[in-house]
Amino acid sequence: MNPRRFRRIKRVLDRRQPDLTVLMERVNKPHNFSAILRNCDAVGVLEVHAVIPERGIDIHHHTSGGTKRWMKIVRHPDVDVAVSVLHRSGYRVLAAHLTEDAEDYREVDLSRPVAFMMGAELYGVSDPALELADGAVRIPMVGMVKSLNVSVAAALLLYEAFRQRMSAGMYDRSRLPEDAYARTLFEWAYPREARLCRDAGVPYPPLGPDGEMLKEPPGKGEQGGAP
Repeated sequence: MNPRRFRRIKRVLDRRQPDLTVLMERVNKPHNFSAILRNCDAVGVLEVHAVIPERGIDIHHHTSGGTKRWMKIVRHPDVDVAVSVLHRSGYRVLAAHLTEDAEDYREVDLSRPVAFMMGAELYGVSDPALELADGAVRIPMVGMVKSLNVSVAAALLLYEAFRQRMSAGMYDRSRLPEDAYARTLFEWAYPREARLCRDAGVPYPPLGPDGEMLKEPPGKGEQGGAP
């Protein structure tokens, strides 16, 4: 591990937000799904939640900017399960949907734990999902069209959360629990070795100040080290 790269990985991880996320409800266009992942990485989202379309989804490497490696995708079988998981984790789920009682997204406190629910571009958030949401937010528009591309809308919502959280000092230091930080740091720095450890059912080796492994993981010699 190059020490300079390790320091960069740590700087990025230090700014990850454990209580800001997006729930994609059957976003079915690969370029939109990939672009939302890229938006999430840009503002420090730690993990993304998704109800995958029945036909699956392909993540475009170029559109996502290679963020798949840095962004954990939590997959759910349906929106009921997804919202239930988010609620148990303390999130307020806000649907990005133009309803009569939708709030201007700039007037909502986004420094609290929040999950933006984004629907497929053609249909938006489904009616069952709207019933499960804690509220809805809207992006003011004065043109003829009624909505933005879903990845563009996600970017606006996320960057407002970013602005509010920066003002509140929420990016000044790591907000991840110590064990989650150490686990994620190793997985980002040594993805192959992390997989070997998981397969063997052993803990990740500790890392030194420059990212060096202080103990060899099982089977490294047979399958090669980190890139």
